[in-house]
Amino acid sequence: MREYDLSNTCWRKSTYSDDNGGECLEVADGVPGVVPVRDSKVADGPVLLVGADAWLAFVGGLGR
Repeated sequence: MREYDLSNTCWRKSTYSDDNGGECLEVADGVPGVVPVRDSKVADGPVLLVGADAWLAFVGGLGR
């Protein structure tokens, strides 16, 4: 499994997160081949690395 250095990653709150401060998902851009995802309430917690193609399929299915 490949390792990624995310120490200087610029995180942004996903537009799919709710605005009430509860369900807050952050994603990072610029990591080749994957989309890092984390819980904004646990900034030093675990990061899920989702394949870029899988992420596009997931996001594409949200509006249905």
